[in-house]
Amino acid sequence: MSQRTERRGIHVDQSELLCNKGCGYYGNAAWQGLCSKCWREEYQRARQKQIQEDWALAEKLQREEEAAYASIQGAQSQPQAQPQASLGTFSKFEEKKTNEKTRKVTTVKKFFSPSSRTASKKAPTEGEEKGTGLRDWRGMFTSPWEMGSPTEVLVARLRDNQEGKTPSPSISRQSSIETDRASRDFVDFLKTMQKPGREVHKHSRTFIESMANKKDLGADELSEYVQDFYQNMSERLMTHFKVSSENVERVMDEVEKYIMTRLYKSVFCPETSDDEKKDLATQKRIRALHWVDIQMLCVPVDEEIPEVSENVVKAITDVIEMDSKRVPRDKLACITRCSKHIFSAIKITKSEPASADDFLPTLIYIVLKANPPRLQSNIQYITRFCNPSRLMTGEDGYYFTNLCCAVAFIEKLDAQSLNLDPEDFERYMSGQASPRRPETDSSWPQVDPGPVVSSPALAKVYQNLELLSGLGGRQDRVLAAAQSLQSDLMTWQESVGQEVQEIMEKYPLEIRPPAPSAIDSDVENDLLPPPLTPQVFAG
Repeated sequence: MSQRTERRGIHVDQSELLCNKGCGYYGNAAWQGLCSKCWREEYQRARQKQIQEDWALAEKLQREEEAAYASIQGAQSQPQAQPQASLGTFSKFEEKKTNEKTRKVTTVKKFFSPSSRTASKKAPTEGEEKGTGLRDWRGMFTSPWEMGSPTEVLVARLRDNQEGKTPSPSISRQSSIETDRASRDFVDFLKTMQKPGREVHKHSRTFIESMANKKDLGADELSEYVQDFYQNMSERLMTHFKVSSENVERVMDEVEKYIMTRLYKSVFCPETSDDEKKDLATQKRIRALHWVDIQMLCVPVDEEIPEVSENVVKAITDVIEMDSKRVPRDKLACITRCSKHIFSAIKITKSEPASADDFLPTLIYIVLKANPPRLQSNIQYITRFCNPSRLMTGEDGYYFTNLCCAVAFIEKLDAQSLNLDPEDFERYMSGQASPRRPETDSSWPQVDPGPVVSSPALAKVYQNLELLSGLGGRQDRVLAAAQSLQSDLMTWQESVGQEVQEIMEKYPLEIRPPAPSAIDSDVENDLLPPPLTPQVFAG
């Protein structure tokens, strides 16, 4: 019991899993300990401040440029037409900047507002583009450059002028089998909703088409677009169509499945993020910690029990299977199944319900044994694009928060967390020594006849190694006996051939002609039956 209290690095109080702002929802290490709601508020506040600072800097640079241009033109004797034309260019830039300020507030909410449909029928107002109705999807959603700084605005516009408009690749590309299945399931689900279903399907397709032009954005910006769509879609269903909260959750689950299946390849581990670098670092870290066993983590699991071992294998399989799913909800389901198998293993071992203090060390042990592929990318993908209500409350949110804590603990694992000497910890991490075998002078590790291991799987490995070494000796003996038998057979063959040759030389074979015999001779007539006599039958 004292050992468990000393290892404070493994214990996490339940209050530490909640949002740092005290809202009562589950927090996340990727959001600096905040829940998705509070994080979005902080992110939008910081982003708005950055945008204002960028505009202020742009205005300052513009004034300085205008002043420098005016001073140069005043010093030179040139016609007045050229300065007027240049000033006209600056006035157009100022007008453009004012228009962008007004368009900057156009977000996904404009797509859902009823006024956007009626406004498209009227003449466009000053500073707005024509065709902002539902049929022109480029006007429904904010362009990638509309939420950026003035410098990004100019660069994006120049690039658009040079490259021209290209059709959406999502329209022309051939969908995969999984994408087609998700589309069919989505349509079948929405058929029961009639008018709300048609609206949801139309908005979802338009949103997917608009995301095709946002592939160059950062991962956080892509997440903002998706989360804004989730929020405004759910609000519209509740306010405009009066859908109950339970049905809204069901609809949003299907919307998430449809959208994220279609967008998976472009938003999972995007090139603009460092998710792949984090994946490689985490995998390398877990490989270096392969020597950590159950006793070091105080895991209350006995893998000698067949049912416990089966649950451990299932938990490892589920956390590895998470990478094969496309929908954030399905990835969360894998984490939930893994966690339930862990609770079952603890309950069978202790013969009592598992506690939260037992769950986290066991989850860390499962992650170390599984070393799931692209773990950081999957966690970030769930964090960015999952329905926020699932991460804030419920068992899915609880288990996901614990997984994030487990990964954070593995990244910060040190000698003190495992009650080890720092020098031993460094030697174990570098591979110079292992706590499972004694150090030897030989450069090649010898098989220990009786290794003291805690894991049944490792004990089985050592047992198999012993069997293999025994089989090697038996194979050598069988080969030697086979060679001896072959030599004996050859000797016996030679001896038999020699004896046959000696007998043939001693007793040569004589072939005598057979004596002639006559079948009609007098000698043998007595032995023959009497001849047949002809008989006459009366006709």
